Formats: sequence, structure tokens, C-alpha cells
Amino acid sequence: MTTPFDIVTRAMKDIGALAAGEVPTADEAQDGYDMLNDMCAQWSNENMMVFYKTEIIFPVVQNQTQYTIGPGGQVGCTFTGSISGTTLTIPTNGVTSGAITIGQTLTGTGVAAGTTIVNFVSGGGGNVNEAGTYTVSKSQTVASTTIQGYYERPLTLESAFVRVTTTSNGAPIYGGGLDYPVAIFALEQYESIGLKQLNGPWPKGVYYQASENLGTIYVWPNPAQGEMHIFAYTQFRTFTAQTDDIALPPGYINALRWCLAERLLPMFGKMNQVQMAMINSLAAQAKATIKRTNMRPPQVARYPDTLLMGKSKDAGFIMDGGFA
Repeated sequence: MTTPFDIVTRAMKDIGALAAGEVPTADEAQDGYDMLNDMCAQWSNENMMVFYKTEIIFPVVQNQTQYTIGPGGQVGCTFTGSISGTTLTIPTNGVTSGAITIGQTLTGTGVAAGTTIVNFVSGGGGNVNEAGTYTVSKSQTVASTTIQGYYERPLTLESAFVRVTTTSNGAPIYGGGLDYPVAIFALEQYESIGLKQLNGPWPKGVYYQASENLGTIYVWPNPAQGEMHIFAYTQFRTFTAQTDDIALPPGYINALRWCLAERLLPMFGKMNQVQMAMINSLAAQAKATIKRTNMRPPQVARYPDTLLMGKSKDAGFIMDGGFA
């Protein structure tokens, strides 16, 4: 696997700061490593560089309209699991609260700092096939224990829906319930709501305040039930050590290498115009290739009009008579 140290070494060779067979000094490696983390943080703000949207899932609490998200926030999950190598195993009924998804950071007894879920294997996350195996970012051995997973504080929210449990004779219907779209409010729209504590069957709108450390999610109206599913662009994780394994889709290692080389040019005083033009071109080409892939619209199956979601198709009218 490629590590941040490998990326820094290649980038320094590309700009001529190292010769073949040389390795950076400890100070040089640290400078390059810090720059690499800064660059990944910037890429989190470029939507077309982000290859995956995180699905944030949490149950709403009756009469609670705001929830914090981020390290130590209210939105997350708790489950029983064990880790062998890079494989996380969660038994049947192992999830006790919340839901599992890619990108969550894990904490618990014996869990290495900075461990994240990077891939589904036999486990499907969310509330579908939660039991099973997942790939984590760091190799380790952890005996079965209680593990908490938290979401990184999102930069913005993209879309959302709420899942409402339906029942038959007091028992939940198989399949989990009905899903209804939820509007994403801008600040001005949320502020214009006169009665923010208005009671309702489930959330129909959500406003997100991206604070400095913890973000805050506000739902409206005041819900009686529902499971929120919110989608946000996944943030690139910052590396916790120069020896971390980099788990990214094809093309990203090349982009990290050339874009880091571009940023290291002035730091190491390598200002040859021909060399700069070549590296700038390769960095731009690497990013453009990734953006072209990520911006490609997904192939969406065509559904009969009766299945399309919209106000006229929202069964929520049974709760308000269609006058909401």
C-alpha cells in the first residue's frame, strides 16, 4: 500500500529536491506531510474531487429539534464488534443505536486512533444488512467490544429524506416503512419560519449550522417519529501518521503526487520554468481526470410516474389533509 511518506518522497523527486535512491530527512518529510494534509483538507471543499457521499442516519427524538454532529456529537452509532487486520466484524443485532456507514471514525477500547470505515464487504451499513464485515483504514487486532462511530462534521448538506415506520396491528411492516423527501433550508428560509416548535408527524425540512467544531442539525416541524437520512459530501480524511495506508480510488495517488509536487516547488526553491510548467500541467491533468469521472451523472432507472416522489405523491397528506 502507498503511504503519505511515499507520496512525499515521489513528489520531492519530481521537483528535483531528491535524487534517485534518496529519502527525505525527518524535517523534509514532516513539511511535505503537513502540506499533504492541508491539500486534502482543501479538496474536501471541491465537490468534484469528492468521490463519495456520506449517508448520515439517525433516529429523531420526539420533541427534540436540534442534534449535534461531529466528534463527541449526538449523531453517531454504537455497536458490538471485533477487528482482525483491516476487517471489522459486526454480529447479528450488534448495532444498539444509530447506523453504520463508510467514513465513520471509530473509538473504543483497543481501537487505534484515527480508524475509519473505508469499505463495505458483506455488511451493507445503514439499516440494511448491518451485520457482517467491513474494511477499516488501519490494521489491528481488537477483541469483541463496544465501539462508537461518529461522523465528521459535514461542510454542507446535499439532500435528505425521512423514513417513517408503518405498522400493522402494532407490529412494524417488513421493509422499515415509507420514505419522504425532506427540504434543505438555507439560513434565511429557516429564520422565516414563525413557529419553529410547531408539532408535526415527522420532519419535512432541515437546516444545518456548520459551526467550528460541532455542526448542528435543526429539523422542522417538531417530530413525533422518523429516521433521518441525510447526504453530505465525504471529507477527505487527514492522515494521522506518515505510515498510514492510503485507501483511495484509482487515479487519486497520481493526483496526490503531482499536486503535492506543485505545492512543494516554492518551499524547496525549485523555480525552473520548464519544470514548473510540466508539473503544473501534470497536476492539472490528474485533477481534471478525477473531476470528469466524479461529475458524470449516474445512470438512473426510469420509473413509472406513479412511483416518482413529489408533493402530489407524498402520502403525508393523510396527516394534514393536503393543506400543508
